[in-house]
Amino acid sequence: MIKDILVHIPTERPMRAAIDGSISLAAGLNAHLDAVAVGYVATSTAYVMDGGAAVAAVFEMERERAMERAETALTVFETEAKHAGIAHACHPLAAIPADAAASVGALARLYDLNVVVQPDPEQGSFDNDLPREVLFHAGSPVLFLPYTFRGAFKADRIGICWDGSRVAARAVHDATPFLMRAEEIVIITINEADAIPGEASADHLARHLARKGLSPRIVAFSAARSDIQPTILSLAADENLDLLVMGGYGHSRLQERFLGGVTRSMLEAMTIPALMSH
Repeated sequence: MIKDILVHIPTERPMRAAIDGSISLAAGLNAHLDAVAVGYVATSTAYVMDGGAAVAAVFEMERERAMERAETALTVFETEAKHAGIAHACHPLAAIPADAAASVGALARLYDLNVVVQPDPEQGSFDNDLPREVLFHAGSPVLFLPYTFRGAFKADRIGICWDGSRVAARAVHDATPFLMRAEEIVIITINEADAIPGEASADHLARHLARKGLSPRIVAFSAARSDIQPTILSLAADENLDLLVMGGYGHSRLQERFLGGVTRSMLEAMTIPALMSH
């Protein structure tokens, strides 16, 4: 059951995808929706001037401006949320990027679902990095919306990207509220014979989902590693899928580690929403 949702509203990128997707999702689930927005304080601010009092004054001025940016972004969200008639609250933050990642990551642990917008390589902002930080720090599922997303969120047709791994299994369990409402479920496997343990095969997953009253289909492919992400997105287009469910591989970027190859490629080129768990 998903009754408590957090959405990250960007302050330095277009926010329409986050607002449209999260509000329509919350309305459809009759869920409470909280929004967090971060005004970023430049890490160089503390080095602008010499002297403790002078530095503190400069930092406080920058912090106030950052808070204003966060509050302005949330004003747009709140107007739309009130119009939709959903229960909601707002959390403006002003922080340097590292502190923002820690604060939003900790906040995200309290929610059934977190909603973020796909990073946009054309936009140079920590708003691009924060969604990945939420994935790795939240401990709860994260719904990534394409930055091109517009209109109402729906999940009538769902694709499960299944490789038999722990994170894929976590994603399937986390997606249960969506799966139970879906009209069509497709289990997508790639190189199953080589990559998936027999005990966790797609057939076994299908049987376990059937015990919940679900009737998934299995679509199996073979592909080179570099072609896995394009193959998934091609199938998603062919099947007219609304949502992909998949594990999120990798580690925090702020810890100077990296996303798994398929996860990274998906976030770079996703065309439909993806629910990821780590």
